[in-house]
This record gives sequence, C-alpha cells and structure tokens, in this order.
Amino acid sequence: MSRGESGNESDRRRVAVGVSSGAWIVLAAVVVAVGFGLYRALTDGHFRGTHRISESEASVSEPATPWDAVLAAIPGAELGERATLLQFSSAFCAPCRATRRILADVAAVVPGVVHVEVDAEHHLGLVRSLGVLRTPTTLVVDAKGREVTRASGAPRKEQVIAALGSA
Repeated sequence: MSRGESGNESDRRRVAVGVSSGAWIVLAAVVVAVGFGLYRALTDGHFRGTHRISESEASVSEPATPWDAVLAAIPGAELGERATLLQFSSAFCAPCRATRRILADVAAVVPGVVHVEVDAEHHLGLVRSLGVLRTPTTLVVDAKGREVTRASGAPRKEQVIAALGSA
C-alpha cells in the first residue's frame, strides 16, 4: 500500500466521522424540539389550581381579590352570578380568537356564567398584578370574585365546562 492510498483512507474516515457527529447533533436537536412540542401540547390550555395567598403575603395596597383588580382597571365589568371567565388576550394572538369563541359559547350555554375579555396590551398593570405571563390566559373567577383556576393557552370547551364545576 502506498502512502497516497492510506492518506485517502484516513481522509475518508475523518469525513465519515464528521458527518456522523453532525448527524448526531441534528438528531439531538430534533429530539429536543419534538419533546418540547409534546410538552406544550400536553400542558397548553389545561386549567390548573391556583395557589392560596396567605394574609401575611398580601400587601395592604393590593386588591383583596382578582375581581377587585379587574374592577379597578375596567370599571364597567360585571361579575357573573355563578362564575366569570376572565380572558386576557392581545390583538395579534390567533389562539385568542379561538378562545374568545369557546368562552363566549360556554357563557351562552351555562346559566350564571359571564365572559369578560381584557386586552393585555392596554391593561399591563392588571396583567402584572394577576401574574399573567402569556396570551391567551383564562381565569375562572367565582361569584365572590376569587380566582378558582387558570389556563394558559387555548382550552377546549370540555375543559372550560369542567373548570366551571369547581367554581
């Protein structure tokens, strides 16, 4: 075997190693992306319980309930007899439009339930005080103005109706 032939073989091995390590990187990136997508698909739009705020954590200047904060920001808002579906949305949010339709349908079907939509861009103080991190976010507020549960993302109609059972 001459030197030229062995040099070509080692070059081929180096190229093969480079291609396979690049392929592993691409494969790892795809696996991470698919995993994140599955996580989002499983958690997006699901209602979760809210944490209780103890009296020592609550500031004297903060409103007593989330609904008090909503009334301070939007004076004409009305609380439902049974529950209120409080939706935070933004103008260019496609899932917000679907959420608006679903919540309006549920409010029309379930007696005593009202749907209130809040434009997050125009009520940033309210968004911050209620801890809304993304749109759409839906809060289920009971008849006394307390937050029962919330969902980030677009919920399905069945999930909204089930969440109203806890209000």
